[in-house]
Amino acid sequence: MNEDSVIKIRDLQFNYGEVPILEDINIDIQQKEFIGMVGPNGSGKTTLLKIILGLLQPSLGTVEVLGKLPLQSVKDVGYMPQLAAFSRDFPITVEETVLMGRLGKTSSMGFFSKEDKQLAAESMNAVEVLDLRKRSISSLSGGQLQRVLIARALTCNPEIMILDEPTANVDMKVEKDIFDLLKKLNEKITIIVVTHDIGFISQYIDRVACINRTLFCHPTSELTGETIENLYGTHVHMVHHHHEGEGHH
Repeated sequence: MNEDSVIKIRDLQFNYGEVPILEDINIDIQQKEFIGMVGPNGSGKTTLLKIILGLLQPSLGTVEVLGKLPLQSVKDVGYMPQLAAFSRDFPITVEETVLMGRLGKTSSMGFFSKEDKQLAAESMNAVEVLDLRKRSISSLSGGQLQRVLIARALTCNPEIMILDEPTANVDMKVEKDIFDLLKKLNEKITIIVVTHDIGFISQYIDRVACINRTLFCHPTSELTGETIENLYGTHVHMVHHHHEGEGHH
């Protein structure tokens, strides 16, 4: 494994019963990479995330996360599930929600330490929700709640962050703000984002992992509407961009 690789997957296969969901998955993800993961509904994206997080075991093949088995490294991986999986009706504040990211990290037997609270405050500050810390989550806008859930994933001080549709159901300005934030966090952390909006996020990410039972990885510079059209079977508008010091792609 490349010494800068934080995730290494080799010859991975996952079956539900007799049905193959993932086949022949091979990828190395490098330290501080920003990966966009795309694919049609039912393509196996969430299954692959669960395998990386140690929640599912592959039927065949190997997975290493930070040089260890996924379950051994899960404390160093921040995870933001789809918003639909998060109940807003629970009577809990922003600060309490963010502190939940310390569970499993804290040694205080259910009580949060000063260090936990300091890390939660730093995470809330990083995503610009510190002034909302005493607010109930039920009173937040969609964009505010997304930021709070990013802070919760961030507060475990992760080396890798995995976000499942972090900008679903928010407007374009909020989406841009959140990806600007993720790009800033990416200076220190490897980030994997599952998204449907590949055209928009192509300006932020390094590579696109296209999943439809198997996986093909493309540098953003090689990505075209045709590439994605072949994956989804539908036309996708691409946003072309250039990196500093490079020509237009």
